[in-house]
Amino acid sequence: MKVQMSSRTMGDVDGTNERWLTPDELDAWMHYVATSTLLESALDRQLQRDSGMPHAYYQILAMLSEVPNRTLRMSDLAAVTQSSQSRLSHAVSRLERNGWVQRMPCADDRRSTLAHLTEAGFTALAAAAPGHVRTVREHLFDKLTCEQVGQLRAILSTVLSGLAEEGGPVPMPGVAARQDAPA
Repeated sequence: MKVQMSSRTMGDVDGTNERWLTPDELDAWMHYVATSTLLESALDRQLQRDSGMPHAYYQILAMLSEVPNRTLRMSDLAAVTQSSQSRLSHAVSRLERNGWVQRMPCADDRRSTLAHLTEAGFTALAAAAPGHVRTVREHLFDKLTCEQVGQLRAILSTVLSGLAEEGGPVPMPGVAARQDAPA
C-alpha cells in the first residue's frame, strides 16, 4: 500500500497497485475538506451565537418545515439530516425541551415515531433563518459568480447522485426536484 501524505507518495508498502490521487485531485480534495470544515464551523458559530442552537438543530427544524404538516417519521428525518437515529433522538429530545418539536406515535405503524415541528419551533426557525442565510451568503455565494454557482450545483449533484446510488444518504427534501434545474 502506498501512503499519500501530500502530492508525493511514500513507496509501495504492501505491493498493491492503488489508484492514488493526482496532484490536482489531492489539491481539490484538500480545498474541499478545509472549505467544508470551516464553513460548517462558521454556520454553527453564527447559529449558536445568534439563536442558541447548533447547526444540526437548525437543519432538523428546517427539514421539518419543508414537509407536509411539518411532520416526518424519525427514521426519515434521520435520513434527510444525514444523522444516526441515536444522535437524532438526542437532538429531538433537546428540541422537545425547548418546545420546538413534538414526538407523536405514528397512527399507521406502531413501531414508528413521528417528529412534528411546533409553532414555537417554526417561530424559532423563522427568527434564526435571516442570520443563517446571511452567513451562507457571506461565506459561500457572495464569493461566487452565477456561473460558479451553477458549476457548484452540477458538481455537488453528481457527487450526491453517486452517493445515493451506493446506498448513501437520502437527499434532503427539495434537492432532487432542483437537481435538473438549469444552471
